This record gives sequence, structure tokens and C-alpha cells, in this order.
Amino acid sequence: MPEFTYPENPAPEAPPPRPLVVLPATMRAMVLERSGEPLRARALALPRPGHGQVLLRVEACGVCRTDLHLVDGELPDPPLPMIPGHEIVGRVAALGTGVSGLAPGQRIGVPWLGWTCGRCDFCTSARENLCDEARFTGYQIQGGYAEYTVADARYCFALDDALDAAEAAPLLCAGLIGYRALGLAGAAQRIGLYGFGAAAHIIAQVARWQGREVYAFTRVGDTASQAFAHHLGATWAGSATDKPPHPLDAALIFAPAGELVPAALRALAKGGTVVCAGIHMSDIPSFPYDILWGERRIVSVANLTRSDGDAFLALAPRVPVRTEITRFALEDANLALERLRRGELQGAAVLVP
Repeated sequence: MPEFTYPENPAPEAPPPRPLVVLPATMRAMVLERSGEPLRARALALPRPGHGQVLLRVEACGVCRTDLHLVDGELPDPPLPMIPGHEIVGRVAALGTGVSGLAPGQRIGVPWLGWTCGRCDFCTSARENLCDEARFTGYQIQGGYAEYTVADARYCFALDDALDAAEAAPLLCAGLIGYRALGLAGAAQRIGLYGFGAAAHIIAQVARWQGREVYAFTRVGDTASQAFAHHLGATWAGSATDKPPHPLDAALIFAPAGELVPAALRALAKGGTVVCAGIHMSDIPSFPYDILWGERRIVSVANLTRSDGDAFLALAPRVPVRTEITRFALEDANLALERLRRGELQGAAVLVP
């Protein structure tokens, strides 16, 4: 197998990283070696943090639909072999040089956006989510389907020790991306959520706490997810092909299905917004101009900013957000991915090494 590499921030000559605890020589990880194939359990050398990086012992890692896109080859040019996983909760195990503000044993969270250049117009205007050189955890940076991983300290969020690690993991992507999508909906009162999975079940709670009405759209015949949406306070729940009882002010699409865009436009009131919240979506079919007319608009969510993370992680305990999770052992990552693919989970799947 090719050697695993973790991108490093440039640094001058410096002493080796400072170990904080006695560390093992190897770690267990679930590895994607070829697109379209199951992940393989491997014993790998423990990575070392470089300049500006932190080594963390993984306590939990959420299983995201983006991980499925990676495994299925729908994300272009991943540097294989790759350890997926970008909803990581862990404890600081070692610090690279130049890291401040993090302490031994501190609990931190690592999100999808894992590295940016820090120099471009986007980075210097607090829009690092749009950096052309950005790298992403579990896609271009080795991720959290492992006992240990390395992360850029700039993109680590401090987490409360009182949180259950597995319950907190989905907040790092499903929660953050959902929060950014909800922000793009502006002051919309009636919010449609297309695809009632991990992100939707979190952001439904936030929207209800804000006093908005939630309309949940699921796969045809998925009465279990519809009942789950009602349990979380949805005003209405039905299939993605159904017409809601009232026009929507905004529709947030979490399912990676392009055909939902015209469906959402048809459910939208004039002046409303369709927010495409996935990193990957199938092609959007053509649609008549009249369902867009009336100052309706379509926007996309691209990753997240650190300010999104700070704001959402401060808001979540005030709501409070309660994540519905199914726990899996690290070695059962393929089972978790398959159950996600089949739509057999309510809420989120989480790997616990």
C-alpha cells in the first residue's frame, strides 16, 4: 500500500512535535483503497503532527452521505488510499510546532473543511469556504474512520467535555452544513426540508426553536421518517412528490437528487429560495421558466466557515439540539455506510473506535 501522507503547513526548521502522552506505534483504520470497493481494515503507522497541526485520539466519527459519494467515486480525484470521515470528535494527543490555544487531553471537533491557503481574497475576507486551494477532511486529508488522525489546528473547534462524543459528532457536518443552509434561507418562515436525514433532523430542531414552521419531504412511502419529522415538531410531513398544504418560503435540499430542485421550486412561494446543501448532486433536469419566475432563486452551500462553526456550536446547547444516532464499531463502517445508502437510519450513524 502507498505511504499515507498528511499535508503539512509550511514551517521553518523546528524541533519535533511535543508528545503529550505515551502513544502507540500503530493504529487501526478503515481505508478506501479503490473507488467502488468496500473499506478495508488496516493497521497503520501512527501519524505525526507537523507544523500547525494536532494529533488527536478519535472518540467518535459520524458517517456522512459525503462519505458515500467518496466511496462510490462521485467525488473527483481523491488521493487514494484514503481514510474517510469528517465529523470527528477526539482528544488532543500531541501538538505540532507553532500550535497554541490547545491543551493536552482537550476535546476538539474536526469538520469537513480541513485546510485553506489563508492568503487568497476569499480567505482574507472570512470566506475561506470558497478558497480554491481548500482541502477537505476524509477526502483530501486523512479522516476520522481511525483511532487517531491529524488535523490543522486552525480548523479544530473546542468542544464541551460534558458532551457525549458520539452524539456530538454529527454536529460537525450535518449540523454545520444544515446551519449554513438555514442561514441562506434568510427570514423564511415556512421551511421545507427535502431528505430527512442527519442534517435535516438537526436543523429542524433549530428552525422550530426559532419559531419557524418545518415541512419535511421524504422518499415516497417512507412513513418512518415522516413520523420522525412529526416527533421533532414538523408542521407537515410527506413524500418529495407531494404538494405541501402551504407554499414554502424556502426549501433546503439535503438529498443528492437533482430532480428535487424543480419539485422544490413548484412548492415555493414567490420570492422564495431553494438551497442546495450537498457537496454532490445529480444533474438538475430542465424545467420551465415559470416555476422560477417571481423572484424565486436557487443557491448552493459550499462547505463552511469557522464563524459558522463558532456560531452553531454556541447555539446548539441553547436549543438544545438532540441528535438521534446509531452507534457502530469502527470495523463495521461498511455496514453503517450500507444502511445509510438504503435509508435505514433515523438521524445519523456514528463510528466509535
